[in-house]
Amino acid sequence: MSGASFSDAVRFEGTKFVTLPSHVILTGVLALMLPTLSVVVAATGSLQDDDTILGASVLGGAVIAQILATSLGAVFVTSEISSGMMRTSLVACPSRLWVLAAKSFIAAATVAVIVVPSALAAFGIGLAMLSRDDYATGHAFPAVLGIAIAIALMAVLGVAIGALVRNSAGAVLVGVAVVLLPGIVAPMLGDYQRWLGGASLDGVMRKLTQSSDATDQAVGSLGAWPSLAIAAAYTTIAVGLAVWDLRRRDS
Repeated sequence: MSGASFSDAVRFEGTKFVTLPSHVILTGVLALMLPTLSVVVAATGSLQDDDTILGASVLGGAVIAQILATSLGAVFVTSEISSGMMRTSLVACPSRLWVLAAKSFIAAATVAVIVVPSALAAFGIGLAMLSRDDYATGHAFPAVLGIAIAIALMAVLGVAIGALVRNSAGAVLVGVAVVLLPGIVAPMLGDYQRWLGGASLDGVMRKLTQSSDATDQAVGSLGAWPSLAIAAAYTTIAVGLAVWDLRRRDS
């Protein structure tokens, strides 16, 4: 299949994706994460007075969903590298770009399809369990679409991290660090907090969910969608680096 096209690579990668138990388990947990955390937050009443129902319902689960999506993308690559299956993939489709692009497409599309109904369900739970007299509702549309895109980006970033790190445990650890460290480090940077917080996917998520934490000081004044575009740009760069790295190796 030396002349394999991108569509051929997508079909090949899609078949592999659905046959690995680890992928099925991660996608199942991802689907349940947002509604589950929404119930927990609403039941415990752990909200600020200026929180929105959308932010309270979705943000907590979305942070964990980002970690799961990154892990899903990373394992999609590292499991093949460790088993030697990557060599077979590159024989079937010699283009390194097509292979990683197909993996990114499958991982991102799977995550996006899961997250949209999951986020809507989480928001519905919040509306049912929280009083609209006490909290602002928040604007769910097009925020839910942006949330799905942001979490799907983490799956793509996970593919890139997996290809660069080439070890499942190491790639997952790097992915967790990418999600959590900006939020930990940013408050230590004083006036520069907004630059790191605003460019991080965690900051993007706070803006999209209209969280009370999305202050200009914490995540900058740039809007949610421009911030998401910045995140998409550095995710694309990461995939480009992964393609370059894969090309200079045998597999």
